Order: sequence, then structure tokens, then C-alpha cells
Amino acid sequence: SCSRAKDVTMPAKLPVNFFSTRSPVIDLFRGQLDYADQLRQDSEIVLYFFYAPWCGQSIAAREEIEHVASRLSDQVLFVAVNCWWNQGKCRKQKHFFYFPVIHLYHRSFGPIEYKGPMSAVYIEKFVRRVMTPLLYISSRSKLLDFLSNYEPGVVGFFEFNASPQPPGYLTFFTSALHSLKKDYLGTIRFGVVTDKRVAAEISLVHSGSVYLHRHANTSLIYPKDIMNFTAENICKWALENREMLIRWLRPHGGKSLLLNNELKKGPALLIFIPYNPLAEIHPLLDEITKVALEYHKCNKSQAAEPDLQHIGDSVSPAFDSFVRDAHLKFSETFPIAQYPCCNTVVLPQWHSISRTHNVCELCVNQTLGVKPNKVHVPHCNFLEIEAALDSFYLQEHTFFQVISNTIECSNFLSFYSPFSYYTACCRTVNRHFLSFISSEKTIFQTPKVAFSSHGKKDNTQFSIPHIEDRNCFIPDLNISSMNITGLSCRTNKTLNLYLLDSNLFWIYAERLGASRSTHLKEFAAIVDLKEEVHYVLDQNQALVGPTLENFIKNFSVLYSPLKRHLVDDPSVHFHEEHVVTEVTTNTFHETVFLSAKNVLLLYYAQWCGFCASLNHIFIQLARLLPPDSFTVAR
Repeated sequence: SCSRAKDVTMPAKLPVNFFSTRSPVIDLFRGQLDYADQLRQDSEIVLYFFYAPWCGQSIAAREEIEHVASRLSDQVLFVAVNCWWNQGKCRKQKHFFYFPVIHLYHRSFGPIEYKGPMSAVYIEKFVRRVMTPLLYISSRSKLLDFLSNYEPGVVGFFEFNASPQPPGYLTFFTSALHSLKKDYLGTIRFGVVTDKRVAAEISLVHSGSVYLHRHANTSLIYPKDIMNFTAENICKWALENREMLIRWLRPHGGKSLLLNNELKKGPALLIFIPYNPLAEIHPLLDEITKVALEYHKCNKSQAAEPDLQHIGDSVSPAFDSFVRDAHLKFSETFPIAQYPCCNTVVLPQWHSISRTHNVCELCVNQTLGVKPNKVHVPHCNFLEIEAALDSFYLQEHTFFQVISNTIECSNFLSFYSPFSYYTACCRTVNRHFLSFISSEKTIFQTPKVAFSSHGKKDNTQFSIPHIEDRNCFIPDLNISSMNITGLSCRTNKTLNLYLLDSNLFWIYAERLGASRSTHLKEFAAIVDLKEEVHYVLDQNQALVGPTLENFIKNFSVLYSPLKRHLVDDPSVHFHEEHVVTEVTTNTFHETVFLSAKNVLLLYYAQWCGFCASLNHIFIQLARLLPPDSFTVAR
């Protein structure tokens, strides 16, 4: 009798070398994790490359790892481990959800996982940061260079005179490694100062002090009396209090919510520039950083501060007096513009005047009545603006008219301070009248200013005010003269600034409207997810500081002159003799909105199966409808 044959399973083939035998990378292709741990004991810096031999990303990254190893093999041990072979220890002990995985160790500290782009220059930059997590700052000029960088900087002051290793130094060193572990982009840089005179430049007196530098906000010193001086605490304190004027976005190419999470925060300016992380200087990045710094500089928005390269240099008294004198003359001419603490209040009129909005520029002022010699407003106080709004709502009927050809200005005292008063200048504006933005002669340039009395009553309909962004409703302050300094705090359309490397992520730029044929991969676009619009900077203009400034300013005004960018399909060709008119982005407005006929419009997609089955019915319908009164389009 014939017995049933047993199932025969073919055993997996034995693994073979993934890296060349001549490669500087030690290839443990049988997954010998225990031997990898032995190798780590003898080296200061070790890079582990965990791979699966069948994985496309692992194969693509192999060449990048070999390139980095050829440059750094004399300082770093490179070990590749096959983590897929089922008999190997790596497969049994590690449970990775993706390949390849890169882990770095600095002596016993680790693993520090690298999650950046699988590109040789980025991997090498990260390895070098792990090799030297602290930058030695030996002079005042090096300190200024360190602090002028757009990335947040943490400086520790340690005197090496007393002992070979002063108290707290190792803790500070480890905190720098912790920051690389938690923030793989390496956005916080750590530096160490050993000279008392250099440390005094940033007010560090005692050895063991740690300083966090911030450009737009007050810099901080680590509070030893409140928090224990541990590596984790220093790292946590720096990450929580760091200032991010501009962020790098590096999508990893897989399924991710990175872009969604950032765009949800508000309107975003995405800037694509070619970037080499190993380059010594980045002129374009420096220019963008300068714009970002000015944009976020809210506490001194009257005049730009000295350049970053001159931090610590005192401003000459002649320059200071010149600024004060010029400012005083300007404030005498038009007191409303003295301080940036202003908000635009728009009051919509219901019923018959629905298209007309009365606009009031509401400002906190401090130039009325008896007051101390000099009152400085360092920045816009939200409580003061809130109080001004309350007063405005209560007293709007005393100075506000529905239709007015002049600017009506009114001053009313603050409830909270005898030295402050609020100014409101109002004008009726047609929302659809946009020419005042681009025209040099705006409707506000030569106004007949009429001060109305508080006793005057009128029959205005009660309306609900809401705050709009600050704009050019003040006379002689149009877009061209609008200062970008502190603009992020003077508008409700504040932009978050992001950088992307166009060498890696140019496909995103193309999806946003960048030209495919361009040789210079520089591009900027503003994406407003809430309003479902995006604007593209003209690629014929060079991506330089002034161009970016104008792009930001044009977006920030209430009636933005920027033209919304729409994606078009250049592959669509259609002929007029077709029964159904093919509509594209370029022809939509003319065919649908401006047509004198009734328009029946079908929205379809190439992948839609039902749309294809509906086509012949739609064509039949088009033949039935009278062509002189109906346009059938899709």
C-alpha cells in the first residue's frame, strides 16, 4: 500500500556577504550580534548598520554607508549586521519594523538612532556630531559665530584650571549626546567655553553655568536651584525652551503625518534650497535666516537691530539719538503709528450694506496727558490690546459712522492707566475694492482727518466686531513701506517658516507648482491649509532676502494681492466640435462663471470606473439639451 508522502520544505539558503570583502565595513552577514558587541568594547565610536539583504532601501543605502566609511573608517568602526537570517542572533533578539536601521554608540552611550535621509552627506554630518557633540569656543569671535547661527545654541562654561575635569562637565557632555538621541535632526548645538573673559560676554560668571541663546526672546540660564543638574534635565530644558525661527522638514519617504502635522499649525512658507550639510558656508541659508529673524523680532519692531555678526557691540550714541529724533518727528506727524500695538477691527454691516466693511485701526498710545519723562513699550502687550478692544466695543457708537468718506479718529482713555489712551481711526472700505494695495496713491494717503466728539450719537445698526490682521490702513504706510521687522506679531496671518532640501525633496516642489525644467532648484510657496489655497513665488525672480520679504508682506496684508496658484493638467487637449467641453484650470473661469448660458458640469477622475460608464449617458444628454442655452462640460 502507498503511504502519503510527507511535505518537504526547502531550507533557506545560507546568507552571503552583503558588502564587498574589500569594504571598510565589517559585514556580519550571519547576524552575529554577540560578536558585534565584542567589537564595540574596543572602539570609541561605532556605527551599526542593520539590514535585510532583500530590502531595496538597504541595497540603496549600502553604497552611501560605504562612502561614509571610506572617509571616516580611521575614527569610526562601521559594522553591518544581517538582521533577517532566521538562524542569526540579530533576528532572534531585535524586532525591527523597517530596514535599514542605523545605530551609533559613543563609548558606552547609546544607541543613538539615525532617522535622517539615507544620503552619505547627511549620515556623515550626523556621525561627526556624535564624534564631537561639544564645540570648543576659544574666542569672542567664535562665540559670536556660534550664537549667530539660526539653530539654537547651548553654551556651558567650565574652568579646567582647578582640576583636569571640572564638576558638571561630563554631565554637560552627556546632555549633548542625549539631545542627538531625542532630536535626530540635531537642531540644538552645544558649545563649551573655558575662558572667563569669553564667558563674561554672555553673563556667565560661575564655572558649571549653562546658557541657552535665543534671538527673538530672552536668553536663559539653566536654573540649578530649581532643577537637578543632570544630563536628562539639561537636554529636556533646552528642548522645551529652544526657539525655532525656521525648521527643517525631512520626510522619510514612507507613510507619515509629518507634513500634515506641521501644516495644521497654520499658514506655512515652504522654502526649497539645495543644501549640503558638510559645506563650510551657506550664503543663501544665511540670507533666509536673516529674514526669519527680522520677521520674528517682535520686542524691538521699531527699528532693526545691528546685524548678528555684531552681537554685543554697543550701538553708537549718535545712531541712537538719530533714531529717537526721527521717531519723535514721525510720531508728532501721525501719533497713531508711534507704537506697533495695533489691531485692525472690521465691523460687518448687515442687511443692505453687506459688501461694505467699516475698518478701524485700534492702537494703544502713550502720548497724552501728564506722564513720566519717558515711557517705553518694549513689545505689544496682549492685555492692553484686549482692554482697548473692550473699550472700543463699549464706545464704538460715539465715534463710528456707517458711511463716511473721511477717516474718523477718536481717542479714549484707558481704564487701567492714567498715562495711556487708545486711538481708533475708522474708514468705510469696499471689500472688493483692491486697487488701493497696488496703487501708489492709496485711498488713505491724503485724508481729511475729522475728530468726532464722544457725545455724537448716530443710528448705526448693532454689529459684531472681529479682529483682522494689521495692515496698511494708516496713512502713508502702504505695503512697499511696511517693515518686515516683527511682522509675525502684527498680523493674524503669521507664517511658520520651513526649509526643505531640494536635492532630496524636489518632487514636493513640483507638486506645489515648481517648473520641472528648471536647472536651479530654488523655490518658495505659501500653503494655507485652513483656507485651502497656496501661493507660489515667481520662479523668474531670484530667491533672495528682499524677494522673500515682499512675498511675506504681500501675504500678510488683509487684502492680499497674491494670486492663488491652481494646478493645471497640460496633457489635456480638446476640440471645440466636441459635444462635451473639456474644462481645465485655465479655462474654468471663462467657461463656467463668465458663460451667458446655463452650464452643466461633471467632475471626473481618470481612475474613476463609474465616470467611464457614465460618459456615453452624459454625451447623449448633451445632444438632447439645446446648445444655444446649455453648455455641457466636464
